[in-house]
Amino acid sequence: MGSKNKRKRFLENETFTNVIQPARQEVLDGFPLKANWSSFFNNDHPIVLELGCGKGEYTLALARKNPDINYVGIDIKGARFWRGAKTALEEKLPNVAFLRSQIELIDLLFGTDEVSEIWITFPDPQIKYGRTKHRMTNPEFLKKYHQVLKPGGIVNLKTDSEFMHGYTLGLLQGAGHEIIYAHHDIYRNSQTPEAVTATQTFYESQYLESGKAITYLKFRIRY
Repeated sequence: MGSKNKRKRFLENETFTNVIQPARQEVLDGFPLKANWSSFFNNDHPIVLELGCGKGEYTLALARKNPDINYVGIDIKGARFWRGAKTALEEKLPNVAFLRSQIELIDLLFGTDEVSEIWITFPDPQIKYGRTKHRMTNPEFLKKYHQVLKPGGIVNLKTDSEFMHGYTLGLLQGAGHEIIYAHHDIYRNSQTPEAVTATQTFYESQYLESGKAITYLKFRIRY
């Protein structure tokens, strides 16, 4: 994508009523929507997050199916989720928002027990050892997810990376977290929940066309 198109999308994002783009310092100083997202959606419906939402395909698909649940797609790259935000407005989906911020600030963006469920869809596996701290299922991230999730809240990890799947599965087992479902090739498993296979991102469809397996983990964080 050219810089001109990126700038156009950034400017358009600023006009979208479903896009929130706080400065990092604003989040550090006290984000006004933390523990107060019900005021943004004007209801007390459950909140579900998609972390690293990209174009927002999962956020939109889930929001269409579940109008009584609020969905927030989070990504630092606003030019990516521009498409999702624009589509949500065009379709008049009131239960969709997009938040431009770093995932590591999640505990400053949402209050304790404010989130019902988290989806992590096709994150960068950060395979190199020196990048472990950036893996979105490392112990520090899990602690932050646990803080914002309601008791019994669910985390879903869908990825094409066997490394990411194996790393996370081993981490969960070693720490005693509750694994609800795990499979390394969901489209070849008849027991896979329909909600997991019914929605495909753009990149996921490409992975499938090339014969790449898609993995899935559903778990609860226990401390």
